[in-house]
Amino acid sequence: MHNNIPQAKPHFEVLDGLRGLAALSIVIFHLYEFIIPDYTLSPIGHGYLAVDFFFCLSGFVIGYAYDERASQMGIMKFFRNRFIRLHPMVVWGSVIGLLGYIFDPFTGIAMVAEAGWGKIILAFVSSLFLIPFPLLPGRFNGLFPLNTPAWSLFMEYIINIFYGLVLLRLPKRWLLVFLATSVVCLMAVARERGWIITGWDAPTFFDGFARVGFSFLAGLVIFRFRLIIQHRLNFLFLAALLLGVFIFPHRDKDWLTEMLLVIVVLPLIVSLGAGATVRGPLKRFCTFTGRLSYPLYMTHIWAIWIFGNYLNKIKPDQAMIYWAATGVFIGSCLLAWLVLRFYDEPVRAWLAKKWSTRE
Repeated sequence: MHNNIPQAKPHFEVLDGLRGLAALSIVIFHLYEFIIPDYTLSPIGHGYLAVDFFFCLSGFVIGYAYDERASQMGIMKFFRNRFIRLHPMVVWGSVIGLLGYIFDPFTGIAMVAEAGWGKIILAFVSSLFLIPFPLLPGRFNGLFPLNTPAWSLFMEYIINIFYGLVLLRLPKRWLLVFLATSVVCLMAVARERGWIITGWDAPTFFDGFARVGFSFLAGLVIFRFRLIIQHRLNFLFLAALLLGVFIFPHRDKDWLTEMLLVIVVLPLIVSLGAGATVRGPLKRFCTFTGRLSYPLYMTHIWAIWIFGNYLNKIKPDQAMIYWAATGVFIGSCLLAWLVLRFYDEPVRAWLAKKWSTRE
């Protein structure tokens, strides 16, 4: 175990790469939700656990970035920094989600007519402010029907507020008490549901608190207790381990397996990733995919919905299904890069500069 965090605060490129890999995996998982709706037959049947990995990674990174300096910067500046980091993509995801909903060539006219413009506008405004609005047709009661992955951003905001108000000042022993409590809550949810692909829709809304609660706390514990495992394993080994979680065969009511993966394996991967180093082309891959991960996560689902409606309406043959899926995947990655380069990073830089001049 590594007992000391260097004062120079290095950047964790391996964790960036793993986050990027998880974002790519979630796009593939969402595509397969329409290609092979039966998760027990899907080649990436546990892809939704990428969200739990994101939460765990967030707990580690937030602790690493803010535990020592949040008290000096002040709670409002911490919240402002998190807003600058997260919210530009919330806005963009809402805009592209609205356009995808209205102009879907396969269901757009019918869904707009069924929903009505009043409800669509309310959904859009709610999405801009991260207010759940699970009332649009064609989105299976999703809390954020114009950009369904935004449910996890809602949970990220909640846990960030909880971190700033409570966890930041919490003694280590109480952090462990919170973690143990969160394990019990998560296992209760998993046992009740039979799995934990929950929290994203209205019927399972409160389940999301159990998911973010455990995984964020686990990541924070890894940082505060210095549970960073130093090693010389190649990044590709860790990437394979993470992919192994996502492609691990899914079975009905396999909640115990999911608990093992979420409670043990994913935090272990974060510990290993924080203790790894990477060089050369793999380092460039990690850096790039890490930058791409958040825009990709927040910009892909509108195209996935159109893809699913295309399958339902056109019913193409197998070859066309995979050609279309490949096009959506590549197009989503390209769009995410364009959004990163010409919107997200410039807007965040502008907001940071604007607020810094007011201090």
